Amino acid sequence: MKLNELSPNAGSTKNRKRVGRGVGSGTGKTAGRGMKGQKSRSGVALNGFEGGQMPIYMRLPKRGFKKPNAKTLTWVNLGRIAKAIDEGKLDASDITEDSLVASGVLRRKKDGVRLLAKGDAPKKATITVTGASKAAIEAVEKAGGKVTVTGASADAAA
Repeated sequence: MKLNELSPNAGSTKNRKRVGRGVGSGTGKTAGRGMKGQKSRSGVALNGFEGGQMPIYMRLPKRGFKKPNAKTLTWVNLGRIAKAIDEGKLDASDITEDSLVASGVLRRKKDGVRLLAKGDAPKKATITVTGASKAAIEAVEKAGGKVTVTGASADAAA
């Protein structure tokens, strides 16, 4: 067998239909679109239209609820804070949301900062944030530090 002898199986490929190329081609003049009407024009927008039947996106049940005034918190892990303290970017005695942004640990604080427990907790750190997980608070207190949660609900595990 040689490369020049290879060919696709009979009937497996088909030439592209070239429309609008004269009446002899069978798809000349109206190019298979019929006469007049919306579908004969360019720019047809009939997506989701099911011929008067109730469309599927309206038949399916809607689930869930998005709270319009939900708070979006930026999260930060303990390991990231510990690394910034080791590099000298942060002062462990007073870590606030603004100091995290100023030091480059976070890009922005959005509606607040939530502390998560991944990584090693910094030693003797005082951290003030909007929210914190229970595991993060326990880890910081075990390392001799303190976490102050200033969130509206002041809930440790949000």
